[in-house]
Amino acid sequence: MKKLLLFAFTLLLFAGTARAQDKGAILKVLQMQEQAWNEGDIDRFMEGYLKSDSLMFVGSSGPTYGYETVKANYRKNYPGKTGMGKLTFTIKKVELICGDTAFVMGGFHLKRDQDEPKGHFTLIFKKFSDGWKIVSDHSS
Repeated sequence: MKKLLLFAFTLLLFAGTARAQDKGAILKVLQMQEQAWNEGDIDRFMEGYLKSDSLMFVGSSGPTYGYETVKANYRKNYPGKTGMGKLTFTIKKVELICGDTAFVMGGFHLKRDQDEPKGHFTLIFKKFSDGWKIVSDHSS
C-alpha cells in the first residue's frame, strides 16, 4: 500500500511540474510575440501562430483563416513600426485544458502616437513537436 501511495504522489508531483513547465512555455511564446511586435518584426511575431491554413483569427470584421492571411492582415492594418506602436499584454488566465491544448485569456494595449487601442483576447494553444502554437485567436 505504501508503494502505491508513493507512486501516486510521484505521479501527481510530475504532472504538476509538467503543467507548470507548459504554462511557462506558453507565457514565453507571448513574451516573444510582445517583444517582436515592439521591434516592428511581424515575421517573428507570427512564429507564435501555427503555420497552417487551419489557423483561425476572429476580430471585429469576423473570422479569417490561414497563417498567410493573418500575416497579411497584420501587415495591412499595422504598417511599419510606427503603425505597430508599443504592445503590452496582460495575461489573466492560462489554463491547460488537456495535455496538448491550453486556453489563454488576456488583454492588450497598443500605444501609438495617434491613439491607444486596447481590448481583450482569448487564445487556444496546441502543443506540437516544435512547441506551443496559437491555433485560434479571438481579439476584440
